[in-house]
Amino acid sequence: MKDLFERIVKDKGPLGKWAKQAEGYYVFPKLEGPISNRMKFNGKEVLTWSINDYLGLANHPEIRKVDAENAKEYGMAYPMGARMMSGHTKYHEQLERECAEFVSKESAYLVNFGYQGMVSAIDALVTKNDVIVYDMDSHACIIDGVRLHQGKRFTFKHNDMESFEKNLVRATKIAEEHNGGILVISEGVFGMRGEQGKLKEIIALKEKYNFRLLVDDAHGFGTLGKTGAGAGEEQGVQDDIDVYFATFAKSMAGFGGFFAADSDVIQYLQYNMRSQMFAKSLPMTMVKGALKRLDMIRTMPELRDKLWENVRGLQNGLKEKGFNIGKTNTCVTPVFLEGDIPEAMALVNDLRENHRVFCSIVVYPVIPKGMILLRLIPTAAHNLDDVSETIIAFSSIREKLEKGIYKRIGSAMLSSVQ
Repeated sequence: MKDLFERIVKDKGPLGKWAKQAEGYYVFPKLEGPISNRMKFNGKEVLTWSINDYLGLANHPEIRKVDAENAKEYGMAYPMGARMMSGHTKYHEQLERECAEFVSKESAYLVNFGYQGMVSAIDALVTKNDVIVYDMDSHACIIDGVRLHQGKRFTFKHNDMESFEKNLVRATKIAEEHNGGILVISEGVFGMRGEQGKLKEIIALKEKYNFRLLVDDAHGFGTLGKTGAGAGEEQGVQDDIDVYFATFAKSMAGFGGFFAADSDVIQYLQYNMRSQMFAKSLPMTMVKGALKRLDMIRTMPELRDKLWENVRGLQNGLKEKGFNIGKTNTCVTPVFLEGDIPEAMALVNDLRENHRVFCSIVVYPVIPKGMILLRLIPTAAHNLDDVSETIIAFSSIREKLEKGIYKRIGSAMLSSVQ
């Protein structure tokens, strides 16, 4: 019999094998200073495009003031214990009511962390007799939630309605055979590509097939729609989303999140989501802080206006220079380039050290081999000068990539560690 850790020592995984070269720089980087458009990295100021602080609330003076006051009054421990037994307050209930009202649902339920909440909600919503149909580009929290499912599940090609309906037919047959139901899962905004999920087209098929729809709108909440209520509002189908999820970790610049749905569904989740039943309650400092953040989203549309001014400037500028930004129709701005992992490392090193531009780098296995994805997240804290500086930097690195300069540097880096 093998030692359990034998594989772990020998096979670090597709990303882990680069740990010595990558850790602390390409992965697990250390950004320092107040969250803003410019922060410190490796002792140097960099223009930062990797923080999901869409509305610029993380370091907003009103938010800093409220957070400080709440921390002084409550600390980070209160309330203690699992919420069902000992950790509930009127402010938790108030936040749930206001979140539900904001996204036009009957009721809402807070969760401590978005990832944990999504995994647990999927587990609670389905039984072994039910079938799950979900977009193949879904976030890892959805994939991990689906893995817990003991029944059948099918993926459909990303935003491909022909593939979706084909899998609905398969799901319907199995659900009927087992006296089960169908849960469809999509994202409001796909965080890597920046495309909105085709919620309107998915919902149109409800007339033909009997399914319920769960939408993860982590990147849409606060950024899309007339009021900022997300992708469902943007597409005019919010009422037809059966279970809506949003996180506080992006537009709200905090942590935690909520599910919103009809009251009977929310009550079921309250009594059946194991991740919340057996976990400490969301701290009061964050709950009251979230009330302030939500109020600012409702009453300060200028934050969203500034965000979209920067989004349009960045995306239009990149397209004018011939960059491939895919089909994004949200704030998420992907820039697709061709190259291997060593080339990507050399390119990003140049971008950060010489151009002082910091953005997220995504490579295989998150995206196909031979591709480099540089993901930029515009925020309300950026400005159009930041946009111009970034486009100049990207034009420079693309030229070097096409000339093979990064390939030579990457090969030298690779040979030095072999």
